[in-house]
Amino acid sequence: MFDHLYRNATLVDGTGAPARPADVALRGGRVVAVAPPGGITGDARTAEDATGLVLAPGFVDPHTHYDAQLFWDPYATPSLNHGVTTVAAGNCGFTLAPLHPDRPGDADYTRRMMSKVEGMSLVALEEGAPWNWHTFGEYLDALDGRTAVNAGFMVGHCALRRHVMGADATSGEPPTDIQLRDMVRLLHDAMAAGAWGLSTTRSTTHSDGDGAPVASRHAEPGELLALCRAVGEHEGTQLEAIVAGCLDRFDEDEIDLLVEMSAAAGRPLNWNVLTVDAAVPDRVPRQLLPGERARAAGGRVVALTMPILTPMNMSLGTFCALNLIPGWGEVLALPVPERIARLRDADTRAELLRRAHSEEAGVFRRLTDFARYVVGDTYSEANEGLSGRVVRDVAAERGLDPFHCLVEICAADGLRTVLWPMPTDNDPASWALRAETWRHEDVLLGGSDAGAHLDRMCGAPYTTRFIGDCLRGRRLATLEEAVKMLTDDPARLFGLVDRGRVAEGYHADLVLFDPGRIDAGPATLVHDLPGDSPRLDSKAVGIVSVRVNGVEVVRDDRVTGAVPGKVLRSGTDTRTVSTK
Repeated sequence: MFDHLYRNATLVDGTGAPARPADVALRGGRVVAVAPPGGITGDARTAEDATGLVLAPGFVDPHTHYDAQLFWDPYATPSLNHGVTTVAAGNCGFTLAPLHPDRPGDADYTRRMMSKVEGMSLVALEEGAPWNWHTFGEYLDALDGRTAVNAGFMVGHCALRRHVMGADATSGEPPTDIQLRDMVRLLHDAMAAGAWGLSTTRSTTHSDGDGAPVASRHAEPGELLALCRAVGEHEGTQLEAIVAGCLDRFDEDEIDLLVEMSAAAGRPLNWNVLTVDAAVPDRVPRQLLPGERARAAGGRVVALTMPILTPMNMSLGTFCALNLIPGWGEVLALPVPERIARLRDADTRAELLRRAHSEEAGVFRRLTDFARYVVGDTYSEANEGLSGRVVRDVAAERGLDPFHCLVEICAADGLRTVLWPMPTDNDPASWALRAETWRHEDVLLGGSDAGAHLDRMCGAPYTTRFIGDCLRGRRLATLEEAVKMLTDDPARLFGLVDRGRVAEGYHADLVLFDPGRIDAGPATLVHDLPGDSPRLDSKAVGIVSVRVNGVEVVRDDRVTGAVPGKVLRSGTDTRTVSTK
């Protein structure tokens, strides 16, 4: 007897093959039969008529930060609602393990770092996770059997350094030979327990809860390469790395480092995130150079890029991407009364604008067309009626330049105003360049950052929004291509065993959707984190059902309460993807 039977589905199997009508039967968490309609005989405990609906593999999100959220939200919402059945976490060098057993304060340091660098609620981190582990294996065990999604985890370089070096990890001093050996040993232990490999960051935007550069930013290439060689000694492992040039353009040293890391491990390395903008035509070729050079050196470097424009809000009152523009962080870190006074000073505004429009601002220049900002939530009588209005129009009414007008709006709210920049790269030329870039062999769709920056952005719905756009919007990819990009392509990069396709013998990670409706609703602020902390959420549209390992976890955008997900461990649930 089958556990479940889909009848008359339009099957898009993840391989890129043309959609076809099919019946699909499940048993024991796997797909056991795929046949033309009427071709499967036998009874099933449950069955459904999927006429007019598309059945596809569950989507694989290659870059998330669900490391903490899974403890209080085993459903990894909203990703699961949008058809994501497997998430890769532990990215950017940041993980919750290992923690030194003799330094309980390291857990507090880690929470404050994650709150600062990944925009996670500190209260949620404190109240929502048990923090009852020390080793990486104990962390994985704490999640095993209690999630609705499948999840794999990298080991964060920052956690390795902190465990071995303590507070000296951020002092700028290199590790001693013994300390480096201890870091390598810890990494070996983590991968033996199932960690997917190493993640690291050298990004200048990554600072800890004290405002200091995070630990891995102090690592020299020799340290990184020693850790990469360790990764290459384990089955089914990989690398993930962030460097400063990821935000705009790599310099030669960064290209060399990424290539050397992948070649030393003999494993793929992915980085996040490739921003595509036709107004900066030299960026994409520059950012794909590491992949080209890696192939010649025996490595593989893959860029992640998003197939949608992810809405991200800004604020002059709380930490956001504006703080990362050179020269802005110092002003925006001042106490609110002093900050308002400085922002109202014409000379200060002129200098901030000069820095914002300079080459040194890099990709953050995308955020500096303040005339195109939309006013979001407001909190004062003076700003009544401004929500939803474009700053350019308000500035024209008031006879102010746009940035001055924006400052005055925010000042009236005590800097609590929520601001939504309109993207500057939403033009036909940029979308044409994106479509071309998606098909490059060194590019993979993803980079949602789901689980992080919770009140600033909501990238998790990229799957449904992209497919909806392919079916009814710009149509830059066929349905079959889009599904393959979201399923089989990431599964193959990560070496996932029997996932990413709908085929006999594969795990039954499946999404059933209405092709005439699939989409993502607007991002809305909800207060459902531990401690009533806020986050942005987005409703899934047109998702009929999601199954993980054969068990239904979502029906009509509502989680069922089942937790059939699996902690995917390297060497068991992943196989080696060779770069040689």
